[in-house]
Amino acid sequence: MDVGAVAVLAGIAAFGGMFAVLVGAYGLRQARRVSETGVRVQALVKRYPGADRAESALLRPLLQFVTEDDRVMEVVCPVPSTRRQPFSDGDDVHVSYDPADPRNVVVHGRERLGPERVFIAGGALVVLFSVTLLVVVIAGR
Repeated sequence: MDVGAVAVLAGIAAFGGMFAVLVGAYGLRQARRVSETGVRVQALVKRYPGADRAESALLRPLLQFVTEDDRVMEVVCPVPSTRRQPFSDGDDVHVSYDPADPRNVVVHGRERLGPERVFIAGGALVVLFSVTLLVVVIAGR
């Protein structure tokens, strides 16, 4: 494979890696912003209407809360139920919501920032691999 083709492939991979880094950083920033500056309220955990118990265990529950301007919001929970911390129908959880877009919520104590960190780390590794590949190919010319 000639140097030009390798350079193009490395550039495309580096672009994809940088995109992954930016997506992860944006997700972390949004979660932190909503947690710190959002309105904190209690939300009621509800299972999907019409879903039986087996189905509702697989689906993310609904969160119902009242905004500052007295609107009742019902949003899909941004995090799934786990064995360690299950969401049961009728539970109360603390959430923060963005007043500009109340559908954007963060469940306190269950932020799950791991996927964003994986995007950042994976993207950085792809960029590093791309640059290393490019340097090795150019140096071997």
